[in-house]
Amino acid sequence: MPLVTRRLRDPDVNPCLLESDASTRCMDENNYDKERCSSYFLKYKNCRRFWNSVMVQRRQNGVKPPMPTAAERAEILGAMGKLPY
Repeated sequence: MPLVTRRLRDPDVNPCLLESDASTRCMDENNYDKERCSSYFLKYKNCRRFWNSVMVQRRQNGVKPPMPTAAERAEILGAMGKLPY
């Protein structure tokens, strides 16, 4: 597996792995009819937007690494009580 693909499949690097997989699965099941999968695309887009804002905030505060690890993300989402996206 190429390095780029491995990085995208790594839960520590890609916070929206579940949303990405769900949208891909939807496209496969619906013969690539984008209209039927628009809700999955919207969830993925909102997920990326949320984690990007977290990353920007952490970078501004000088926190390293800018993207929280998978364990830290689970803790953040647990503190929120539900998915913000």
